[in-house]
Amino acid sequence: MDLDLGVDPASATPPYEQVRAQLAAAIEAGALQPGTRLPTVRALAGDLGLAVNTVARAYRELEQAGAVVTRGRSGTVVADDDAEHGAKAAAAAYAARARELGLTPERALELARDALRA
Repeated sequence: MDLDLGVDPASATPPYEQVRAQLAAAIEAGALQPGTRLPTVRALAGDLGLAVNTVARAYRELEQAGAVVTRGRSGTVVADDDAEHGAKAAAAAYAARARELGLTPERALELARDALRA
């Protein structure tokens, strides 16, 4: 698997969030199909020049959002594609972007409600 991930050290967005957002976008776009095994935390951290805990946090957040599943020694894989997964991934991507823009949670929810009504 050839993941084209990168981290901008000058960005105001924390490195774990950059990794999480890039992986979430790749999953959402279909570049990473359900069942695809992600690199080990250690391998990806080495490739990106990050601490292992940084990549582990990105993977944990993706798992909490339902985008990936960790299967012990079998590694972390992209979760089965279903409506709930897609909704969680979209919500996580929106939340990350809202944080990047400096929106308060209240304002982000207001904008989301307006968009749903449109």
